Amino acid sequence: MILMIISFNQANAQTEAKPRIIITADPELDDNNSMIRFLLYSSDVQIEGLIYASSMFHWKGDGKGTKWFVAGREYDRFGMNQCPCESWRWAKDERFIHDIVDAYAKSYPNLKIHNKEYPTPEYLKSKIRYGNIEFDGDYSKDTEGSELIKALILDDKPGPLYITNWGGASTIARALKSIQDKYQYTTEWANIKSKIVRKVVLLPSGDQDDTYANYIKPNWPEIEYRQFRDSPNYGYGAQIRANEANKALLTPTWMKENVTSRGAIGSLYRVWGDGKQMVKGDMVDYFGLSGYTSDELRKMGYFVWMPPQEKGSWLGEGDNHTFMNMLGNGLRAYEKDFYGGWGGRAIRKTDTGMFSNLSEGSAEQMATQLGAFNEKKANDTTLPFPDFFPQAQNSFAARMKWSVTPKFSEANHEPTVSIQGPLKMMANAGQKVKLNGVISDPDGNQVDVKWLQMPAGSYQNKVQINNAESLQTEVIVPKDATAGQTIHVILEATDNGNPALTKYQRVIIEVRGK
Repeated sequence: MILMIISFNQANAQTEAKPRIIITADPELDDNNSMIRFLLYSSDVQIEGLIYASSMFHWKGDGKGTKWFVAGREYDRFGMNQCPCESWRWAKDERFIHDIVDAYAKSYPNLKIHNKEYPTPEYLKSKIRYGNIEFDGDYSKDTEGSELIKALILDDKPGPLYITNWGGASTIARALKSIQDKYQYTTEWANIKSKIVRKVVLLPSGDQDDTYANYIKPNWPEIEYRQFRDSPNYGYGAQIRANEANKALLTPTWMKENVTSRGAIGSLYRVWGDGKQMVKGDMVDYFGLSGYTSDELRKMGYFVWMPPQEKGSWLGEGDNHTFMNMLGNGLRAYEKDFYGGWGGRAIRKTDTGMFSNLSEGSAEQMATQLGAFNEKKANDTTLPFPDFFPQAQNSFAARMKWSVTPKFSEANHEPTVSIQGPLKMMANAGQKVKLNGVISDPDGNQVDVKWLQMPAGSYQNKVQINNAESLQTEVIVPKDATAGQTIHVILEATDNGNPALTKYQRVIIEVRGK
């Protein structure tokens, strides 16, 4: 159903609670791109830290000539034989986070016109720290980054503290180890440990330096460790496995029109064949080159683990899944890991480990694991998880446009969506539950609405939704539903702007019984 909405001249402020989040990232190409997308959603979250980290793929060294080697790391693959070495794929005076925040500062006057919740550049700069970057997997020293994480873990602010590791987790491990060392043998320890277990939620992008496996998990096994499946493919080579609709959002034409041409922020975004290298002379980073085959690149000395793609096309944002469920798009996906959103849904116990060792450098392993996972999904009889990639890409494109557009009226903005009444309600098996949605659009656009069942409730079968394309709908609670089971229903609203933008509202129906 298409609805015409009356315009108003200012975007509605974020009304959902803002998750507190810390980003730790190494200077990988896709971390750079993920950071750009993340800061465009800084209006939706409470950023508590932007911290440089090391990993098996990137570490700085101590500057004292100390040589380092850990068997099985990236530098121990492909027959490189380049380590023990003093550093690995780390640029002198590395500051990619600073550079992106500086670009954000140039774009901030425009961004705040489109959403007044964007934090000031000064605030973001105050949150930048260097963590445990000297060697991969080394958490032997306190650093500015680990001390910030420690202070945030111990503060008394309410709600969860979400901590990502886009690289290795050594800085996080150091913060936890420092707390453990200080309090373990005191009378405060039981209360402090209990508080941390309730508060901290880790959002990993793999265990890229083994510090989760070697320290965090053995010593803090009760800390929530959210891993996701069914996320849109934001990673390296997304175009290789994309369906035709999604491939159109990864082409050189789309990327140039919507991302790389968009001012200061767009100029830092990496695409295939853009002529750039994060570290000069890096023989693992051939992504900036164009016009060469894999064999030609190997003859040039590069260690090729992914076939080159078309110049200007999507390169990768492999860490997006760690934060895309934090967004204030109405899916409320950050509240529980199984709710699901633009970052996917929680890996089931039967899936655990499937992606735990997946890394940028493991192409054969990636193909094998993805094949096994896709076969598993094909045999899955539960409700399918939505493909959120088009909505996420359109939203990203809109925010990139905001960064270069000084007038509110010259860009598109998300509709606002709500459901009258409580967002969690009780109903009997067999009962008809009436739901009434309320939609508005800041640009006066027409809005398409649709009610969907989200595969997040404990009732696993499909439910009947009447008038699914009307603001007023009726959900029939199945007669075989049992007491305590839940059904998640989403009101989805998509406007007809350019690009079309989507917002949601989730309602949860809990079954009383027959």
